[in-house]
Amino acid sequence: MMRSMRTWWACGLVVLSLLLAPAAQAEKRVALVVGNNDYKFVPKLQKAVNDARTMGDTLKQLGFNVMVAENLNRQQFSQALLAFDSAVEAGDTAFFFYAGHGFEIAGQNFLLPTDVPAATEGQEELVRDASIMADRIIERLQNKKARTSILVFDACRNNPFERAGTRAVAGGGGLAPMTQLPEGVFSVFSAGPRQTALDRLSNDDANPNSVFTRTFAKELTQPGVNLVQVAQRTRRVVSELAETVRHKQIPVYFDQMVDDVFLNGMAKGSAAADNKPAEPQQKLAALPPVSAPRIPPPNESLNAPIAMFSRHNGGWTVTFSIADPTLGISWRMGEAGEFRETGFMDVLDPRTRKRMPNPSIQLPADAPAGTIEVRYVDAGGEMQGPFPIRFEPEAALVRDQRKILDMTATSWLSFREFNGLLVYYTHLMSYRCAIREVRIGIDSAVPDKVLSMPGCDMKDPIAIPSNATPYLKLPPATKFVSVELTYRDGSVSEIKSFRR
Repeated sequence: MMRSMRTWWACGLVVLSLLLAPAAQAEKRVALVVGNNDYKFVPKLQKAVNDARTMGDTLKQLGFNVMVAENLNRQQFSQALLAFDSAVEAGDTAFFFYAGHGFEIAGQNFLLPTDVPAATEGQEELVRDASIMADRIIERLQNKKARTSILVFDACRNNPFERAGTRAVAGGGGLAPMTQLPEGVFSVFSAGPRQTALDRLSNDDANPNSVFTRTFAKELTQPGVNLVQVAQRTRRVVSELAETVRHKQIPVYFDQMVDDVFLNGMAKGSAAADNKPAEPQQKLAALPPVSAPRIPPPNESLNAPIAMFSRHNGGWTVTFSIADPTLGISWRMGEAGEFRETGFMDVLDPRTRKRMPNPSIQLPADAPAGTIEVRYVDAGGEMQGPFPIRFEPEAALVRDQRKILDMTATSWLSFREFNGLLVYYTHLMSYRCAIREVRIGIDSAVPDKVLSMPGCDMKDPIAIPSNATPYLKLPPATKFVSVELTYRDGSVSEIKSFRR
């Protein structure tokens, strides 16, 4: 019986490999979906296989060639990844979904096959050798030159190595955040750092899927919604469902996409939906709508502008970055109205030997979300664009303040002696809109105390409310304070230490 099962598995992989064989066309959609329930030496799961099947069906609806693999041991997991490798070509969109046990060791995430041994304290290497490293899957897709790689992990469950009477492997049942992703990669986790994901809301919950997967699969199929919006909507719904049973589960995502990515068609109102001819424009999505293959517009520019948004007391500064030499830049909000020139700087561009166009514009502090259309005159005098750039004030503010906090980590805390010893966190309070939680440790390398922070005020985000207290009184003998930030996207900073 075991031999026949192995033969069936091997044949199945061959058939699936043939089904997923490259079809000599650019930007295919290929998916590998894995669900592991039947663990031999660690606790079994109830819904991981159902989650994989549901995700497989969902991705098929979205135009993916899907391979669904269930209850994989280490060898079978490797074979499934090899079949996935053979199906992915340069320029393709690759989607990897995993439901099952996951484990974090020293900041690295491991996906556990069904034959992972029941390790105890000091046997971390045993777990590493018997498991699949999540980062390695990203490397493999990068080596295949996939244009877009989407990885989803519904694996943030309890520590599978905990046993009564034994000391567990030094790691975590939840997964570590993936903050250093290469360009073109988007990852989603079913729960944030130090959190566990719910299989069900209660014993009476008859839904065949986990709380995360039932929500995520539904959001994926919503038309005209990009990946970031899918992740944000999933996070909101899952956290609200978890709150109903007094559990904290906030899915997190990590985005290194250059363009917006739509899995089920672009939003309504795009130029492609108009009946009248439109000027050629850069593609807005890295993935084509499901309803029709993507046909590149003629003379499509490969160097579309990107924008950096910076918030200050007077409003927003938007700085455009354009790879091509330019003779002029113009812009407008939305798809109607006149384009406005940005003007020129008192600087010569050595590439064109002419005055350099001003790359920045100003928006009011209360500017609503919308699309900025940008166009430019290239060195040959030809107009390029317009190119759409999405402006989301809250997301732009969070991204801008996160960048500032990362660059000014040495200024997070400061000490002052005034009627005793004080530690100020004014800097953190000024950029609080990017922060979900601040923890500090007093004479401890483990931050275990939560600092009180006022809410984010989008009207004046940098200002500190008059009733806020941006400091703590410390014991006079305090030598150092450690600090750790949890950002709004769920990622966690390194622990920084500040000495007197």
